[in-house]
Amino acid sequence: MAHRWTNDLTHDDVTPKSAYLNRRQVMAGMAGLGLAALAPKARAAADLTPTDFDVITQYNNFYEFGTGKDDPAKHAHRLTTKPWSIKIDGMVDRPGDYALEDILSQMTIEERIYRFRCVEAWSMVVPWNGFELKDLLDLAGVQSSAKYVAFETLYRPKEMIGQNSPFLDWPYVEGLRLDEANHPLTLMATGIYGKDMPKQNGAPIRLVVPWKYGFKSIKSIVRITLTDKEPPTSWNKSIPGEYGFYSNVNPEVDHPRWSQASERPIGGGFFAKRIPTLMFNGYEQEVASLYEGMDLRKNY
Repeated sequence: MAHRWTNDLTHDDVTPKSAYLNRRQVMAGMAGLGLAALAPKARAAADLTPTDFDVITQYNNFYEFGTGKDDPAKHAHRLTTKPWSIKIDGMVDRPGDYALEDILSQMTIEERIYRFRCVEAWSMVVPWNGFELKDLLDLAGVQSSAKYVAFETLYRPKEMIGQNSPFLDWPYVEGLRLDEANHPLTLMATGIYGKDMPKQNGAPIRLVVPWKYGFKSIKSIVRITLTDKEPPTSWNKSIPGEYGFYSNVNPEVDHPRWSQASERPIGGGFFAKRIPTLMFNGYEQEVASLYEGMDLRKNY
């Protein structure tokens, strides 16, 4: 399986020092040639310090395993992740059930350090491993009439005990506009810190859309559907007055029950100093053009 490094990494646990130095040399060379603008993925996540592995894996929202932050780590061991396949259907040329191992054999796995911003106003920095969603969509052959991508989480109440509660309408579903799905920052993540994805973090494969609130990054995906209609999303169905389809990180638009102007980095204790939230979670330069002409105060 091929690997390529796309970020300036700051952590020997994430990248061997030699690889990090090589990456720095490549980026310096690109800058000298006036080519640094061709590397938005690297710019977007440069010089971020990852949150500790233990924190990332112990503080989660994954309501399929319970509503407490430590419930996923307590209960996700029940989840069976092998074998695993993803049904890709709808407006595609090659619909079918794609075995995960077959998908991975055709993908280039990258390491991306991304900011992660929860709608609850806490945040992390996560070193993900994965591949661009666009590469998977290209594998299935997206038809020209498709405008949206719908996603669905595994439904298995015997293993995902939170699904026995009516807290949400299971299975969990999410969606993106096709241009959002095809953006080079949009990742299908298969691991963190160079390890396989922990079950409590969405094993074996999940979506990561770093400029949107975390609930958009659906976990344990078993189905992807291409469609010409905006798909339903779980939180919008449950509380439409609070959660919209786009849910881009926007410090100027408060949640109806709390401010989104700042966030609490997880890992520094409950009284850790809050930091200002960045527009599009710090990825404005890369993604703002997707929303030209839209009233961003109305796409919460």
